[in-house]
Amino acid sequence: MAVASLHHTDAASLEAEMRAVGTRARAAASVLAKASTETKNTALRAAASALRSRMTALLAANAEDVAEAKSRQLDAALLDRLAIDEKRINAMATGLEEIADLPDPIGRRDAEWTRPNGLLIQRVRVPLGVIGIIYESRPNVTADAGGLCLKSGNAAILRAGTESARSSRAILACLVEGLESAGLPAASIQLVPTQDRAAVGVMLRMDDLIDVIIPRGGRSLIERVSAESRIPVLKHLDGICHTYIDAGADLAKARQIVVNAKMRRTGVCGATETLLVDRKVVATHLKPILNDLFAAGCAIRGDAETQALDARVTAANEQDWSTEYLAAIISVRIVDGVDAAVAHIEHYGSHHTEAIITEDANAAETFLAGIDSAIVIVNASTQFADGGEFGMGAEIGISTGKLHARGPVGVAELTSYKYIVRGAGQVRP
Repeated sequence: MAVASLHHTDAASLEAEMRAVGTRARAAASVLAKASTETKNTALRAAASALRSRMTALLAANAEDVAEAKSRQLDAALLDRLAIDEKRINAMATGLEEIADLPDPIGRRDAEWTRPNGLLIQRVRVPLGVIGIIYESRPNVTADAGGLCLKSGNAAILRAGTESARSSRAILACLVEGLESAGLPAASIQLVPTQDRAAVGVMLRMDDLIDVIIPRGGRSLIERVSAESRIPVLKHLDGICHTYIDAGADLAKARQIVVNAKMRRTGVCGATETLLVDRKVVATHLKPILNDLFAAGCAIRGDAETQALDARVTAANEQDWSTEYLAAIISVRIVDGVDAAVAHIEHYGSHHTEAIITEDANAAETFLAGIDSAIVIVNASTQFADGGEFGMGAEIGISTGKLHARGPVGVAELTSYKYIVRGAGQVRP
């Protein structure tokens, strides 16, 4: 079910249209909250099948989006996030099937106990309700977010970026096909039916119809949502991710991990942006790692010591240490051991994902204990910061906050809980 892009001549009509979307979502949420696991899984698998069967239409829609983005001279990182191909469409479909295979969190008992007076108390998982998701460029978020919300019993209102509008509508049609085949309301997953930027402002004021807002995009989007929303926000800030090469690092592991962490996909939030190296292994480890990065096409901005090691390194300035490049650029600093690495990360980082490369168990534990980020990794690439890689099927984003959910936001993180108390006639004295 493609949704037409509407143009509003006045604020009142825009408000009315958005509230109609919210009202439909609220009604759908009440149905989804009671839907059986089997019904939800049927919808997810049917949507996955539709993605594969409609591949030609999806690719055509995306080609139009990419052509327009290129005509607007959008940067390479955004174009990479925007583009889909057969492999990425199959990955979306597989993600929906993996979500279907996950245990259903709704109705799960987190805890149960009996009081001395005989009251049985249970803490049980329930949906959040209606979730508004505002995101930029990545069409796959439409499938991931829609699928995760469906499995967790939530209705979803999706506001895709203007640049991915056609792709997102084509993906939504597959999701709606799945919903309808399972007898669930088509309004369980909706796209905001206009590209008018004012619609976001209306959405953020709909606290009577939307329970949670999840923004996924650049800093300007996150800051706007945080400032304007009347609705609780589950936010994902910059991915200023670090890899630290410890004195106890195995060189072969370090070389392989660093190139992957930076260059596998430079436009993802889990890409390493700053490399820290213990001064004790500069002579043995840093030069080959720099060579590997240059060979892979990466520009390097380093401190004075790193520049002295390789003339191709340009000078890093203070801003570089807190920059999310989302491009083939990395900043490099030499530090005095694990404590100095932790101090640098805590000062400049965004609490997203950090990795240490070491064979020294004590250094690893010091790093794990000292880093206050959503994801902390030992001897692996920061690009594993992904809900799919965590076995969650997919994710709506990586939450860098601490309240409600932290790290990859998957099915379980899109739930709350209620207490059920079962008595046998007890009254309180």
